[in-house]
Amino acid sequence: MCQPRCGATVAVDPKEATVERYPDISGHGLIGDLQTAALVTTDGSVDFFCCPRFDSPTVFASLLDADKGGYFRVSPVADNYVSKQLYFPNTAMLITRFMTPDGVGEVLDFMPVIEGAPTDRHRLVRYLRVARGTMQFKVEVQPRFDYGRASHTVEVSEDGALFRTSGGMELTLHMAGRDVAPNERASVERVGDGLRATVTMREGEAGRGVVLESMGGQPRQIPGAELKRLADDTAAFWKGWLNRSTYTGRWREIVTRSAMTLKLLTYEPTGAPVAAATLGLPEQAGGERNWDYRFTWIRDGSLTMHALAGLGYLEEAARFGAWMRDRAIDAAATKADGTGPVKIMYRVDGSSDLTEETLDHFEGWRGSRPVRIGNGAADQLQLDIYGEAMDTVFAADELGLPIAHEGWIALTKVIDWVADNWDQPDEGIWETRGGRKDFTYGRFQCWVALDRAIKLAERNGRPASIAKWAVARDAIYNQIMARGWNPKVKAFTQHYATDVLDSSLLLMPIEGFVSPTDPLWLSTLNAMNGQLVSDSLVYRYNPAASPDGLHGDEGTFSLCTFLYVDALARAGRLDESILTFEKMQTYGNHLGLFSEEIDSTGGQLGNFPQAFTHLALINAAITLNRELDRRAGGVEPTLASAVAG
Repeated sequence: MCQPRCGATVAVDPKEATVERYPDISGHGLIGDLQTAALVTTDGSVDFFCCPRFDSPTVFASLLDADKGGYFRVSPVADNYVSKQLYFPNTAMLITRFMTPDGVGEVLDFMPVIEGAPTDRHRLVRYLRVARGTMQFKVEVQPRFDYGRASHTVEVSEDGALFRTSGGMELTLHMAGRDVAPNERASVERVGDGLRATVTMREGEAGRGVVLESMGGQPRQIPGAELKRLADDTAAFWKGWLNRSTYTGRWREIVTRSAMTLKLLTYEPTGAPVAAATLGLPEQAGGERNWDYRFTWIRDGSLTMHALAGLGYLEEAARFGAWMRDRAIDAAATKADGTGPVKIMYRVDGSSDLTEETLDHFEGWRGSRPVRIGNGAADQLQLDIYGEAMDTVFAADELGLPIAHEGWIALTKVIDWVADNWDQPDEGIWETRGGRKDFTYGRFQCWVALDRAIKLAERNGRPASIAKWAVARDAIYNQIMARGWNPKVKAFTQHYATDVLDSSLLLMPIEGFVSPTDPLWLSTLNAMNGQLVSDSLVYRYNPAASPDGLHGDEGTFSLCTFLYVDALARAGRLDESILTFEKMQTYGNHLGLFSEEIDSTGGQLGNFPQAFTHLALINAAITLNRELDRRAGGVEPTLASAVAG
């Protein structure tokens, strides 16, 4: 690179300068306490944290605005370090290691797990250790409450600091390590609306650090023994939770990490999982496809619990089933509007006020505006949610979790509505803003809803309008075969009036609408391979060919890639499926975490980490493991192999 002459002015590309202010989306680990979560960068910065719940306003959000979002950083004072990050084995506790010429230091980040009722008190623990030499750590805390909109006061003492907003929100920083000599305690000073502390440690020294606590009162010096107890208790929880898994198949490490990620994204007081931990991360850098995913979609939640149940986590599945039952009971008590008896998404507590607004003062990740909170898609009609929910209810019943009487009666009313209202346009699974259409996926999922409801009623001898449901189910099937199949492209298409393909239909053989070796399906799979698959990565659909009401493009959709893996395996293309699955692992981050999408250079896009992606990874691994066992036993779907060849 040419160096500028002395005194010369060097033009700085504003776009490049903006990019450099933000970490990669993939450059994060996730920690949480089952009521909220935080993202930690590889350089030790908490740059996204909402409190007291997943869907509460942010306290730290420099991921969305480097200047106005706020952050909580622990890193070496010296800037000549290399950092590495890993999870403490079999836990959701994150270790960030800093290596310098003078020493190697570690920060163990975790949130003590909260089981039980909702609380406003949450603790984010940053436990320091020096493995070699010496290290001077700097601790910087710069909160920006309510998405950077609320001012606050700060009171600094030698024990830490207390941050207060006029709205009643408090955040306390406690210094940890009272058992050190007074002259070795951390120095604490105010910097603007935050603080900076310096901690010097030597080789082998541990038991020091900081604890950030919401609604934690006055700051105090926390003894090292208390810090260690918090770490031990948190590790014991996660190891105990993992021991409940019944999965013994291949790819256990990545399946385990995905399961823990889904658990971290589940709100313990109600059992409702959020779609992702974040808001506003774009599907295209600099683009407008930036949504708030900190809510519970009926679709995503159902599929999440289906995946966890497949690993033996029946308690989680049962609790979400109870949450869905309550939504069905609520729906039965109110008159259905144009969006159906059940909303497509809710807050984790079951409320449905999700008014969308923009944070115009936020720059957005690498200039990706607008940054939205709330979700305007909440009032859309998406017929597919009934199928995904009923498939999960059906699977839970097969695993020994039958639906109780009250829930069944409420459910029959919802299924009656589906039988009467399936034949209408909807907004579709991808929540496009281009108007309602006769989406094939929505019709197919209505078929799933009716099919599973009929089977449940017959198997358990429950009262139901079985004849009515069967007529509707068969009508849907016949309509899809007549109008959803497009002889021109020799495939099932996105909706009845298009030649565009849609990878959501990869669920058709997985959920039993067609046989995975049916010639119609194998033709569809081949068509998708030609139009939607790029070196094993799968696009949802082509926005240019099927306008969705939004500007810009998007990356490949990681959920769809794992669905493709599953469909390939079921179709007998097992070696191709394995290679695609293994390739996909290379797009995960250094911790095995995935966002929503992958860009053209292999970077991650969209909200992070994404439940959809991780649940699909689990399901694909389960299917692959089963099919590999079958092949080892000499059983292989020869028809699929012949047609694919």
